[in-house]
Amino acid sequence: MPIFELALALLTGGALLYLLAGRIGTPYPALLALAGAGLAFVPGAPVIRLDPSLALALFVAPALMEAGFGASPRDLKANAVSITGLVLVAVITTVAAVTWTAHALVPGLPWAAAIALGALVAPTDASAATPILRHLSPPHRLMTILEGESLFNDAAALLIYRGALVVVAAGAFHP
Repeated sequence: MPIFELALALLTGGALLYLLAGRIGTPYPALLALAGAGLAFVPGAPVIRLDPSLALALFVAPALMEAGFGASPRDLKANAVSITGLVLVAVITTVAAVTWTAHALVPGLPWAAAIALGALVAPTDASAATPILRHLSPPHRLMTILEGESLFNDAAALLIYRGALVVVAAGAFHP
């Protein structure tokens, strides 16, 4: 199946799952995760390979935009210290833990590649956090902090990932 048709089918499937989630009162990220896991276990299903830049443009960027669209800049600024602290602790701790684990488990894995792997798994899913939290109805300040933290986690992890890829491509780190 050509890439355009595949992307169109995935987007259509996601839209249908979004509508279904609204009807049954379930957060749509949960249905998307279940559908993705279900597709992964279909015997004989074709292997789907998308160019990372295409996946970023078609899926990640719109999801982040949708998650950040409802965020209030005034509320984010008022809670900047809490959000920044959570981002730094969450992203740096996750990147460090995954980096050291990957480097220890895979002999010969360069540190920069291990850091890139850590940055890939570090961010929370900003588009999943918001709808799930809304079903729980937490206090407004807590909701703002968690939404802001999940959005800025993605930004911090993308910056770390990009830096690690530059080091991998250059072969060494040069300040």
